[in-house]
Amino acid sequence: MDSLTEPMKLLFVADLHYTLKQYDWLITNASGFDAVLIGGDLLDLASALDLETQIVVIEKYLERLSRDVPLLVSSGNHDGDGRNAASESICGWLREAKEGRLYVDGDSVELGTTLITICPWWDGPETRDEVEKLIVRDAARTKDKWIWVHHAPPAGSPVCWSGRQSVGDEILTDWIQRFSPDFVLSGHIHNAPFYSDGSWIDRLGNTWVFNVGRQIGPQPTFVILDFEAMTARWIATDDDVTRDLTSPAAALSDS
Repeated sequence: MDSLTEPMKLLFVADLHYTLKQYDWLITNASGFDAVLIGGDLLDLASALDLETQIVVIEKYLERLSRDVPLLVSSGNHDGDGRNAASESICGWLREAKEGRLYVDGDSVELGTTLITICPWWDGPETRDEVEKLIVRDAARTKDKWIWVHHAPPAGSPVCWSGRQSVGDEILTDWIQRFSPDFVLSGHIHNAPFYSDGSWIDRLGNTWVFNVGRQIGPQPTFVILDFEAMTARWIATDDDVTRDLTSPAAALSDS
């Protein structure tokens, strides 16, 4: 486990999908935060570029970003570059890139009294069990705030609304009910924050859950967690919304 300075402001993004202008935006803005978190799908399986080329480029971006700020990165379903013995997708390249202030799948990072658990993308029972063991291990640790970075959002929440149905991770919802983390940061369902029946923020029991969403263009959608003001702010091209994290009812109202 690594220990760093207590964070006041965290920047969270996800689903960059090899959009290099959005990585450039991160490099320009990262130094204004105490840590940057990326919630999976760094690569893009639909790209004309092969994954090996994408990996080389993104590794350079991650190395550059982590020079300026602690960088915590989880994998998503687009990031796998291999298979385990059970033929489940795994993201070996990201773990191999871990160095310095770059923290990746399976890492537990202490930012002062805040503990951040970086959950790998799971593709079947073996990789799912690895995530559960990670969560069980971190549940026993002393912390004031507990944050999970997990690519898929939880089921049973508007943050997983696809426009037609809820498509969240039921196992994640079970884990949230069992372990009650303070925050779960996700992506994966790109348009959930933009639908009237969807959202970028919700409250499941005692846990704040987020889906940052995805947009085209040079700036990613992003969430700023400000632990001094105890607010969460979501910014997209046509949206800028702040919620009060001291009030559970804030999950349902704009400010």
